[in-house]
Amino acid sequence: MNEKLPFEIVFNDEYIVVVNKTGSVLVVPTPKGEKYTLTSVLSAHLKEQVYPCHRLDRETSGLIIYARTPQLQEQIMRQFKFGDVKKIYLAFVRGRPKRPKGMLVEKILDKEGARHGEPAKEARTFYRVVNTKYLFSLLELQPFTGRTNQLRIQLANMGNPILGERQYAFGKDFSVNFRRLALHAAAISFIHPISQERVNLQIRLPRDMQEFLTRDFRKKT
Repeated sequence: MNEKLPFEIVFNDEYIVVVNKTGSVLVVPTPKGEKYTLTSVLSAHLKEQVYPCHRLDRETSGLIIYARTPQLQEQIMRQFKFGDVKKIYLAFVRGRPKRPKGMLVEKILDKEGARHGEPAKEARTFYRVVNTKYLFSLLELQPFTGRTNQLRIQLANMGNPILGERQYAFGKDFSVNFRRLALHAAAISFIHPISQERVNLQIRLPRDMQEFLTRDFRKKT
């Protein structure tokens, strides 16, 4: 990944762009009105305005789809609404889940929604343990709903919060620490809005997560 840009382009045609974003940049501004966002930097790089079809948290790395027109953006957002987009995430979580795989089904509400009195909504996520290390595990996650902070809330509720979590867990809850939220959008599958063919994209763990995975935390530092 270009050290000067917070993304790398992994798919690009005259209709859509898919990028792999770093775990350090907002997709769009918050109410604070930030000028430096993934959308602003990508638009400047391409020399045209592009439109995000979904979002990732600032600290979450991985794949995100952009459309080149608002009409195409609306088409792809509709795919998200009706479950036509398939996503797979990878996460480092505290400890080891009690079962090697399972479906998490519960009604959840993120903190922002709770402040505004919104109702809890059902969230469904399939998880699978890929690897277990000293004090943490690598999980593959496939969300079947798109609730705000869904993976973060459900894993915290399961007793295995994502490393680096600070909204739904406390720093003291972790024996090992990751400098950001250890969550990566590793694969995405969607229907191209023009060709109507399914596009399947997959990327590796980012460097910071790869290096963390190889560390031996049993050695005293």
